[in-house]
Parts: sequence; structure tokens; C-alpha cells
Amino acid sequence: MLLDEREVVANMASTDPLLECLMIFCRLLGVSKSKDQLIAGLPMEGNRIGINLLPRAAARAGLACKIIQGDLGQISQLVQPTLLLTQDNSACILVRKTAEEAILLFPEDPQMEVAVPLAELQKSYAGYYVLLKKEYRSDKSNREIYQVKTDHWFWGTIKRYKPIYRDVLIGSLFINLLALVSPLFTMNVYDRVVPNQAFDTLWVLALGVGIAYSMDFILKSVRAHFLEVTGKKIDVVLSSKLFEHTLNLKMKAKPHSVGSYASNLREFDSVRNFFTSASLVTLIDFPFSIIAVLTIGWIAPMMMIVPAVAMPLVFAYGYFARVPIMAAMEHVYSSGSQKNSVLVETLTGLETVRILGAESWAQRKWEQAVAHSSNWGIKAKAWTSSVFHVSAVIQQLASVATVVLGVYLISDQNMTMGGLIASVILTSRAINPMAQAAGLAANFQQTKLSLNGLEEIMQRPVENDPEREFVERSHFDGDVEFIDVSFKYPTQEYNALEKVNLKIRKGEKVAIIGKIGSGKSTIGKLIMGLYDPIEGSVRMDGIDLKQVSIADIRRNVGYVPQDIILFSGSLKENLLIGSPFATDEQLISASVLAGVSDFANHHPKGFDMAVGERGEGLSGGQRQCIGLARALINDPQVLILDEPTNSMDSSTEERFKKHISVLLENKTLVLVTHKSTLLPLVDRVIVLHQGKVVADGPKEAVLEALKNGRLKVG
Repeated sequence: MLLDEREVVANMASTDPLLECLMIFCRLLGVSKSKDQLIAGLPMEGNRIGINLLPRAAARAGLACKIIQGDLGQISQLVQPTLLLTQDNSACILVRKTAEEAILLFPEDPQMEVAVPLAELQKSYAGYYVLLKKEYRSDKSNREIYQVKTDHWFWGTIKRYKPIYRDVLIGSLFINLLALVSPLFTMNVYDRVVPNQAFDTLWVLALGVGIAYSMDFILKSVRAHFLEVTGKKIDVVLSSKLFEHTLNLKMKAKPHSVGSYASNLREFDSVRNFFTSASLVTLIDFPFSIIAVLTIGWIAPMMMIVPAVAMPLVFAYGYFARVPIMAAMEHVYSSGSQKNSVLVETLTGLETVRILGAESWAQRKWEQAVAHSSNWGIKAKAWTSSVFHVSAVIQQLASVATVVLGVYLISDQNMTMGGLIASVILTSRAINPMAQAAGLAANFQQTKLSLNGLEEIMQRPVENDPEREFVERSHFDGDVEFIDVSFKYPTQEYNALEKVNLKIRKGEKVAIIGKIGSGKSTIGKLIMGLYDPIEGSVRMDGIDLKQVSIADIRRNVGYVPQDIILFSGSLKENLLIGSPFATDEQLISASVLAGVSDFANHHPKGFDMAVGERGEGLSGGQRQCIGLARALINDPQVLILDEPTNSMDSSTEERFKKHISVLLENKTLVLVTHKSTLLPLVDRVIVLHQGKVVADGPKEAVLEALKNGRLKVG
């Protein structure tokens, strides 16, 4: 009965049993993490992390996670407590067990241990349990001193599949051994079967060759399958890492050109293809050329001279050509990024291009980028083709040289006719991988450039550094303080803020005003943790925001920027895009407060209406209403509104002021505005000028000083 009651609770849409159990483990193991820190950015489905995402969520808490299929009886006391998966898509924690009963912790009441008969637990057990333990992480300074290497984002992932590549290498050995069957079969037919008309021997040899070819087919098919499956797994893992890192980038590390950055990310395809396609097969087969050479030596030692001379020649030219290929590919790579940048920038601002009649300007930039890319592409292609052509010529000359040398050896009775034919086949077999490897020079150079570009991306600083331990703050009271804060945007030469000191107390309503470029919006971005000050500190409830997880900050701070960006999808999806756990009641309440319900209710599809890419199906005022609703939906303690009614009509603005004034009770408000009509919402005004605070005080006193010209802000 007890389990049945808990099953009803666990299946409620608002709960996530795995996440709750993970939080219990964090508490048991002394790990201080909030739920937002564990799930921020994870691709959850149905608002649950699911068993597939559990290891990634656990890793954020510094916990090693291993999912095991097995019976309850095999769970040793040494690994308890243990997370158990149950058949109702829920979970619980096995604290300890005896022969008769199990002591469990359920996510609905993590403080109360419940004794359950072992037989009853066995009925609901799904057959999987999860081991979680705290990972040992040496101090970063010690790792630097002793040069302890951590797994590389790319090579570490490749290393995880080392057993598969080992098996592929072993399979390639047998494939290359089987490749000797054809020349040896031909040699024996010419030397033994034809002179003696040994037809029985012929059929035996043919049968053996047929069996060998069948094995060769099977081995090549299995090898290709392993490489394909491994390539897909690596693709999923590395693509996820790259995109997760991109989403986690600090704003100061944000790419200046979105198109160029996207082009760099797309180059991951060339890296993946190089390590998981026929290119890798060629590299694997390359060392086995020596087998063919040794076989030639077994037939006739003197015949080894030809491949011994030809193979270094092919390699030497490929090595020589890599320098101009590398130079050309660098230009192709950079010009390709520039071309993609022009394309994305033009498409994004297509309406502006049309309004200004700037088609000529855009066309000129595009054609210049294409011309530059094409010129260097031709040079790269020419050098790449020359590698293939030179390799082919050397291979053909080697075949001729083998025949010429073989004729002399036959005349001296040091070789048979069958041996000559086999040597010709084996010589081609020995040189061919070398020629293909030389031809891969261009692909390798492109892969190297792409990997270097991706490495540069992965080295950029991120907001949630896994090496750092953040202070857990699931709730903030709302005290905000700037202490000697100076800040400069990465692309600017002068400071946006200069030695700013201000303190906003819990529940205080403050307006920040000033001329354009005075640093008003920067205040809000620093409170949100979008940027870090270059000097001084920004604190909330007395804690420097650098010590707090970004996920906790943004859960407790609602921010409405000047430019509201929407994404393709429905209105509801855009409202809940950052609040997957919000209820319908929260959605409707925020929509009413922000004015979203006014236009949603008049649409046939309501909240299911499509907004279009970047919200192009909505007006500026409607987009601003959606931005407001996003900020209000989680009922944050701190609200930062940057020109919240800039695109609203007067009636919508008045309704917003009426609704928001009720919501702001006991909340901290930071209002950035040029509109005097919004000042009734605040009690205090801060005036910024050229990044400095020039006035701070009660609203009436500051406005009076401005009116009488006692403040010099112009």
C-alpha cells in the first residue's frame, strides 16, 4: 500500500524523481548544489532529466555515475546508499537492506526513512540501480605543478572508444593478410597448375580463394559497421560538447561574427569525417604495406627494390606539397568564414538592406568574399590534384619497373613467371596505401585547421566553470551592491562604468536614468551576471556574484532587455523557453501582468499561435510584452526592466503600470528608462553620466535638481 501511495505522488507532472534523488545524494555526500545548477542547459524532455541525462547532471555535482542492470541481491553494502529505478518511472534511494526489509528514502519526503519489505520492493524494482560517488579532484595548482593531464575534449572522447579501434586494427591485419591470397593464387596457378595441368589443385585453390574472399567481405563489412557506429556516437558526444560549450560561453568571449563562428562549428563535420570515414581506413591500412613488401621479398628479394624506391618518392612529394596546401587551405578556411559571415549578416538584416537600398553594398561584399575563396580554392585544388597525379605516375612507373626487373630475374632463373605476376600485383598493393595517404594531405590539412579552430572555441572561458565550486543560493532577498565597479565591453576602448558605488536594499524601487551611452543598461547586465566587472565587485545579499552559480542568479532575477529576441515556435514555447517547470497558472498570471493575454486571447490559436523566426510575426510592442512575461513567470525577487514599455502604446503602458505596481510589493526593482511616465513606480533615482554616478537620492529631490540645472549631465 505504501508503494502504491507513493506511485501516485511520483507520477505527478511537477516532480522529477531522478533529480530529487540526485539532490538527496548531494546532501548525503556533502555536495552543495541547487537544482538549477544541476539541470541548467540540459536537453530535458517532459521537464525530467531522464536516465540518459542523469550522468551529465551528476557530473555537475562532481559525482561519478554508473548505471548497472542487476538484481537487488547483488547490491553490496559497500556501495550503499544506492539509487534504485522503479517500474513506475520513478526512483528511490536504498539506504541499507537486510534479509527481510529495505530502508528507503523517497524523493517526496527525503527526510524520512521508510522500511519496506524486501519482497514488496522486488515487485516494483525495474532491474536497474545507479552507483553515485564523489569524484576525487586534485587541486588545480597541484595539477599544474605535477603536470597532471585531464582528458581533452576531443582526444579524450576518441580515447573512450579505443577498444573498438583496437578491434578494427586487428580486423585490418587479417584483411591485409587475406589480400595476399589473390597474388599467391595467381602465382601458383601459373607456376604449378598450368605447366602440370593440375585441375584438381586448381579447384582446391579456387575454393580456398573463394572462402578467403568471403571472409574478406565479412571482415570489411564488420569493420565499416564498427567505424560507422563509432563515428555516430563520437559525433553525438562531441557535437553536444561543442554546443553546450557555446551556450555556456561568457559574454566577453562571445564571437564578434555569428556567421564566422557558425562556419567554424560546421567545420566539425570535416574533423568527424576524417576520423570516422574511409580516410581512417586508409590510415589503418597504411602500415600494412610492409606486409606486401615482405611477401615480394619472399618471392624474390631483388624485387623489393622497386617498392622500396617508389614508396619514399610518393611520401616525399606528399610531404613537400603539404606546405603550399596548408597555406592555401588557411586562406580557404578564413575566406569561407568571411563568406558565411556576410551571408548570415545580410539575411538577418535583410529588411534594413531593402529599406536603405543597400543591395549593391551587400552584393559587393558577397562577391569579394566568394572571389577570394574561389581563388585560393583553385590553388588548394591544384596542389591536391598534383599529389594524386604524381602518386599515380609513380605507381604506374613502379609497375613497369617491376616487369622489367622481373624479366631479367626470370632470364637468370631467379624468378618464375607466376612470381613476376604476383610481384606486380603486390607492388601495386604496397604503393597504393602510400599513394592514398599522400592524397589525404589536403584532407589532413583541412582537418588540422578545423580542429585548431574548434580548439580555440573550446578554450574560451565559460560561465559555469566545472573546476570551480560555487556558493549555493536557491533564494535571494534582493539586496544589490556595487563596490568600486569599473567595466569595459570587450570591443570598446573606454570604460562603460567607472568606479561606480551604489547600494539597493531589499524591496527598494530604483530608477536609473541618464543620457544615451551613460552605462544604464550595463548596470542591469552586471547584476544578471552577463559580464564580470574588470574592477570592484557586484554583490547580492552580501555575496560577490562571481561566487554564485549563474543558474541561481537567473532563477532569482527577472530581466527584460531592450531588444526582445523570440524564436521559431508557438507563443507558449517562447514564454516557457527558460522556465520549463512553470505551471499554467504562472503562465497565465505573467501573461495578464505583461499584457500578452490581450493579443493571445484574440488569436484563434491562443497561446499556440506561431510567432515566426525572431518574432517577425509580432509587433515590437507585442514582443516587449512577451519579454516582460518571461521575466515575471518565475516570480523573481529582483526585477531589472530596461526600457520595458519602449514599444508599447499609452494604454498598454498604463495597464502594465497598474499591474506591475501590485506585483512589486516586497520585490527589488531596477528600472532603466528615459520615460518620465514610468517614474511613479520608483521611490529613488540614480543618475549616470559617462559611466559615473552623478546623483543618487529620493525621486523628488533628484528630479528637482535636474529641473533646476543643478546637475551637469550634458
